[in-house]
Amino acid sequence: MAAVATAFNFIIGADRKLRPIWRAILWALLTVFVAMPLLGMLLDLVIGPEPPGQFAFSPANLSLAEGFNFACALIVTAAFAFYERRRIDSYGMPVSSALKSPTWEGFALGVVQPAIVAFAMIAYGAMQVRGLAQPGAASLVWALAWLGACLAIGIAEEFLFRGYFLQTLWKAIGFWPASAVVAAIFAGVHYALKPGENLADMITLVSFSLLCCYSVLRTGNLWFAVGFHVAYDFMQLFVIGTPNGGLIPVGRLLDVSFNGPAWLTGGSLGTEASWLGYPLDILAFLFIWWRYRKNPNFVPR
Repeated sequence: MAAVATAFNFIIGADRKLRPIWRAILWALLTVFVAMPLLGMLLDLVIGPEPPGQFAFSPANLSLAEGFNFACALIVTAAFAFYERRRIDSYGMPVSSALKSPTWEGFALGVVQPAIVAFAMIAYGAMQVRGLAQPGAASLVWALAWLGACLAIGIAEEFLFRGYFLQTLWKAIGFWPASAVVAAIFAGVHYALKPGENLADMITLVSFSLLCCYSVLRTGNLWFAVGFHVAYDFMQLFVIGTPNGGLIPVGRLLDVSFNGPAWLTGGSLGTEASWLGYPLDILAFLFIWWRYRKNPNFVPR
């Protein structure tokens, strides 16, 4: 009986519910191995399987992919929210805070960081701008399309990686260990899915994820990270038009070419893999610490 009681207490907490570590693991397993395959099969039935050939790196395709990710995370999170008797938006994305200052401050930081990298590459002669890639009116249409796609990326990926999973794992093993696990998974997924990944981009992805996690610790929610993620991708993919995994964004703003070394331009992985971003990541951490230094550290409930 003692062994049974010990096993029970190992799985079930004082609140008579699954301990946070098991909830986090179960959430991840259900999202990846149940929700994603089932929703994928449903989409294949409704709209048909993806046609063979190279993936078009367009706002429409990215929006569809990220909408899929968000839907899977939302379905599983809804089930756990019901189990925990909480609102579905209480895991880092309270709807009432979406348009408040942290979101816009994150957005501003996401604009500035890639812009500095781009100007530095121009100064080094590693990036040449020949003008607009599209006529003026078309550029405006593409800007709106890319903004929508980047909103989908920012909201979906933050909710998927740093919503329920981060907060529940955080309660189980602490903030920095949980952030390290999330960062490793975030980088690992990109490594598995993006062609040509290398060490430089992996460092960027880990740093990016840790930065987004740290913003939750200091602000109490994911909206700073969402704003940062949206603007960071919008600047890279639409404004600069950098390649990503060897693919050129469809409808990018600028007609550019890159001819510097890969450590400077990021090569086929684009500006996010440029070494110029590393000191800017450190400055971004310092900015979040300074800007929210008076806030008590957030503790997930």
